[in-house]
Amino acid sequence: MRSSLRLLAAISRSQPSKSKKPALGLEHFLQRQRVLALWREIVRALNQVPKSPTRDELRAYARQEFERNRNVEDLSHIRYLVSTGKAEFDTMKRYIDEQAAR
Repeated sequence: MRSSLRLLAAISRSQPSKSKKPALGLEHFLQRQRVLALWREIVRALNQVPKSPTRDELRAYARQEFERNRNVEDLSHIRYLVSTGKAEFDTMKRYIDEQAAR
């Protein structure tokens, strides 16, 4: 083996990769799936709204809320955020359905 390849192999073994994140526990994984499902549901509902400033504002608001809480790790707080997010979404969904019916 060439010396440059041996050096590269030694360096890669001694330094953990910065891109690897620690594995999620089962409960964190499940909550993450719930969060992603809520996001997808919101985006799908907003795609039913005709392109308008209101649609853009609603999407920006939803994204801002998700981004603001991105680093929350406490499971009970994540559950709280998902449940309040669903409640807000249900309110928003009623508004979207009313607009679509017109």
